[in-house]
Amino acid sequence: MEIRQLQREEFEAAIELSQYAFQFTMSPEDLEKSKKKFKPEQTWGIFDGHDLNAKLTLLPLQVYIHGQVFEMGGIAGVATWPEKRRGGMVSRLLTHALKEMKSTGQSLSFLHPFSFAFYRKFGWETYVEYKKYVIPIDKFPAKLKTEGIVKRDIKDISELNQVYQAYASSYNGTLVRDKEWWQERILNENYRTAVYYSEAGNPQGYALYKIEDKQLNCDELIYENETARRALWTYFANHDSMITQGKFIYVPADDNLPFLLDDPRIQQETLPYFMGRIVDAAAFVEKYPFKAIGVETRLTLNLSDHYAPWNEGVWTLTINSEGRGYLERVDTSSSSENNIAVDLSVGIQSLTTLMLGYQRADDLYKWGRIEGRSESVSALKRVVPVKQTFLLDFF
Repeated sequence: MEIRQLQREEFEAAIELSQYAFQFTMSPEDLEKSKKKFKPEQTWGIFDGHDLNAKLTLLPLQVYIHGQVFEMGGIAGVATWPEKRRGGMVSRLLTHALKEMKSTGQSLSFLHPFSFAFYRKFGWETYVEYKKYVIPIDKFPAKLKTEGIVKRDIKDISELNQVYQAYASSYNGTLVRDKEWWQERILNENYRTAVYYSEAGNPQGYALYKIEDKQLNCDELIYENETARRALWTYFANHDSMITQGKFIYVPADDNLPFLLDDPRIQQETLPYFMGRIVDAAAFVEKYPFKAIGVETRLTLNLSDHYAPWNEGVWTLTINSEGRGYLERVDTSSSSENNIAVDLSVGIQSLTTLMLGYQRADDLYKWGRIEGRSESVSALKRVVPVKQTFLLDFF
């Protein structure tokens, strides 16, 4: 058995496995398009001779965390032939992917799980959820006259990305989108756009939507300010002769739309979405913007991470008065770890969900996901900033 990157001529083997595993069939036209876009260096497979037994795709992506850009490895397309399952192949691929991500400077990894329990075994943890609304047209926000104008079917990526970037960077865990991502992943379907421009002509909000069977389906409703939000909802409300309801998905979990409606009794769901994982704890902490509280914070952490052994062990976490953090490994060669004074013990999953802002230190402590002294938990809570997690994309 050999783990290696695919070669261009192995596209057919990869797509055959994907179609079987994920139960879809591509038309000849779509196959040809997919073949042209195929990047074999991003797909890793386990081969028995020339036979592809299992594979995954490792996407080089970037995400916003507290307004800063972090390198992230996106895991996608994990698949194994059914007769080859239960043989540890996915475990080997994920372990290999973690090593690859560390070597290329990707200190973080995200994936969309087929099973949350399965990927938790390998150190990934839920980091984000989203809301979904279904709203009858007569419960839409009221039509309001606003300054500026909404223009339909604007496909200028630079303008859309300007708005998206301002919005996305205000959350943790959102993707940094480049031109190719916009072209291939966002604007390649039969979606329409509506862009709000201020009186000065600046784009400050947009919606990505389509109308089918008298339903408005909106995947992205992005705005920089309240005026843009009102203008875009007024634009939607002006479809009252065409639609009976609107379906809005990928709404951030902290969205307060129901409170703003005259009748907040609308259909709404909160759905767990992606999982995240710190790949390289030392590199991640060094870049992470902790709170600057004016004094140094120092804690000894016992970090557990079975599948990324470079993270495993006892570390000194130091955060200086300006909020710069460092992890320094504690030499345990001359004594057992049980004899070292450890302030907190934490697994890579809990550390990830804490640092991304999805959970809080005191809650993790209450649930037994962080162990140690309550004073140390309070110290950690003081230096980890709070920000809502969100993700609009899928891979």
